Amino acid sequence: MEKNIAVLSGDGIGPEVINQSLRVLDAIGKKYDHKFIYHKCLIGGISIEKTGIPLTKETLDTCLGCDSILLGAIGDPKYDNNQNLKNRPEQGLLKLRKKLGLYCNIRPIKVYKSLLYKSPIKKSYIKDVDFLIYRELTNGIYFGKKRISKSRKRAYDICSYNKKDISRLAIYAFKAALKRKKKITLVDKANVLATSKLWRETLKEINIKYKEVQIDYLFIDNASMQMIINPKQFDILLTENMFGDILSDEASAIVGSLGLIPSSSIGEKTTLYEPIHGSYPKAAGKNIANPLGAILSVSMMLKDFGMKKESLLINKIVKNSLKNGISTKDINSKNPSTTKEVGDFLINSINLKKESED
Repeated sequence: MEKNIAVLSGDGIGPEVINQSLRVLDAIGKKYDHKFIYHKCLIGGISIEKTGIPLTKETLDTCLGCDSILLGAIGDPKYDNNQNLKNRPEQGLLKLRKKLGLYCNIRPIKVYKSLLYKSPIKKSYIKDVDFLIYRELTNGIYFGKKRISKSRKRAYDICSYNKKDISRLAIYAFKAALKRKKKITLVDKANVLATSKLWRETLKEINIKYKEVQIDYLFIDNASMQMIINPKQFDILLTENMFGDILSDEASAIVGSLGLIPSSSIGEKTTLYEPIHGSYPKAAGKNIANPLGAILSVSMMLKDFGMKKESLLINKIVKNSLKNGISTKDINSKNPSTTKEVGDFLINSINLKKESED
């Protein structure tokens, strides 16, 4: 099989983790006779430096013409201290999401037995945790009208949703729920927010068609607490843009490291895959970044391509690397592996794995 992949390494540690992802993908391609063609593009801070803007038409057109997109990370601290800058790295990612209609963001939260000790949460609370966060990605407060007054004494950010935007994500989540535990938890703030009330109304209407699926409702403040004291109650957690951003970062405390969580963003024409961690500029170029979130994002991509055994193989060797302590310092502080050494271990595992074990 042949697939064209737009590769947007981005900023900070993005190029390092993406490099290891592509090495793993190449090993998979060689083993299973697939051809992956990479189309490398600029986005974020590096794009501003080289082109003057965070997302060029060339990058956008390349993404539209490929079978999928692999993204590293966006952001650079030199843009953070001056909020008046016309161009900022994050604008590139937000524009990409909007232009490609990447409305459905899926973030799997899975605990590895070998890393139970890494979480600050009690082992009995997090053992066997395995749930999905479905986050709406192209609307809400991030995309609403915003303004700061000339006096710098007043500002606003408008959060807006319509029933169509909510429905298309919710239906995706309901269909996924039918294949899992038939349970969805909607996280909102319906006691005070009009948008949250619309979310609830819309889900109740959709639930009429998907009667097998049970819906629970939690306010965001309570959900944040429940995720720590009883994360096993969740199977599919459905929420709006900002709440989903916050909750998935919180969930990294359950898993043991933000560097372990992959994601996919499903759009109208294509899908983007990326680790949820940021650009972590302090680690850039030091060969210490955890590449597993990016590599597990590749696994999600392969699964969506219909390459199930290839995806399962990546999941198995990642699990094995963690079990054997082949991990970067965010996980293994006493005897850490480098970013490249983790990649080397995974590639060697792919090459040595017998077909009967795939």
